[in-house]
Amino acid sequence: MTSGRSIFEDVSENHAFASPKGPKQDPRNNRGAVVKWLFILFALVVLMVAVGGLTRLTDSGLSITEWRPVTGAFPPTSEADWTSEFEKYQASPEYQIQNQGMQLSDFKRIYWWEWGHRQLGRVIGLVWAAGFLFFLLTRRIPRGWTGRLLLLGGLGGLQGAVGWWMVASGLVGARTDVASYRLATHLGLAFIILGLISWYILRLRRTEAELLQARRRSDRRLSNSGLLLLAVCFVQILLGALVAGIDAGRSFTDWPLMGGRFFPATAWDLEPIWRNLFENSGLVQFMHRMWGYLFLVLAVLVWRVSRRSGQTAIRKAYGAILHGLAFQVLFGIATVLMAAPWYLGLLHQLVGVAVFVTIIRARFVASYPPDQKIARS
Repeated sequence: MTSGRSIFEDVSENHAFASPKGPKQDPRNNRGAVVKWLFILFALVVLMVAVGGLTRLTDSGLSITEWRPVTGAFPPTSEADWTSEFEKYQASPEYQIQNQGMQLSDFKRIYWWEWGHRQLGRVIGLVWAAGFLFFLLTRRIPRGWTGRLLLLGGLGGLQGAVGWWMVASGLVGARTDVASYRLATHLGLAFIILGLISWYILRLRRTEAELLQARRRSDRRLSNSGLLLLAVCFVQILLGALVAGIDAGRSFTDWPLMGGRFFPATAWDLEPIWRNLFENSGLVQFMHRMWGYLFLVLAVLVWRVSRRSGQTAIRKAYGAILHGLAFQVLFGIATVLMAAPWYLGLLHQLVGVAVFVTIIRARFVASYPPDQKIARS
């Protein structure tokens, strides 16, 4: 009589994935390869956010007045090509209202910024497509992950369309900038993509068996608190985009008051009244400030709760949020007091990326705490 296998017997991954045709590839190695690819995508998207911010800060976003996803990859090469592109820009409201008399040399400078921004988007699309097809055709995508990775590509394509939808809003009527709510949509979608990539990386760095074990140690309260902080952070990012879209950061350059008052006197000047929520520089900056204060208070409260956790990794992860947010608040105040110079505006945006990703990591650690070794006395 043969003895049955004990339920406590260790079963290695080699046993679990063995087959009559020989051992399959180690799933951990497959996950590692996908993680490296996702890290590349993550870095490219962060770079895209930075270049997009600089494109906005240099008023370059409306220099290309057509959306040509394929042929637009090739920039003007002759003087005739440059003249043609410049003539198209001269027909735009931005040129006619704001940049009358601009020389071709100045146009080339802003053109290259926008072209580089769009070209980087194409590069990201190619990196995603090449990686996804490679892993798909070689059957190296971990089980259950095909749809998730495909989602990234779909959102990337949607981001390109949203980008043109945003630019198109600044090419009609008497506008000299894109619509702020469309800019917020564009930036918000970029952060959604960044958030998904970050979460995927964190999950794929551990096997499903490890995640299942870690889930049993999860701190649901702090996991939910992390989700709340993430939502608050996302709203603050959207409000920041509204500020950038109408240059509201340069309208009130005192702090903690605004024009010597707590609430700006011009907050409800526009008609109809709903326009003030998107286009009134005083009200938009006020909302960004107040939501930032709320964000900071919530982060402190969650940090205090996290200090009671028995998991060192959780305490450190939520402490990192508070440290990052403190820097972000200081950069935000400095940006206001200095009337939003481009370098501080860019730094403020990138620190926002860091805070956003730090919150995602903290929530992951609370949901899937790592093994905590107990020191022997």
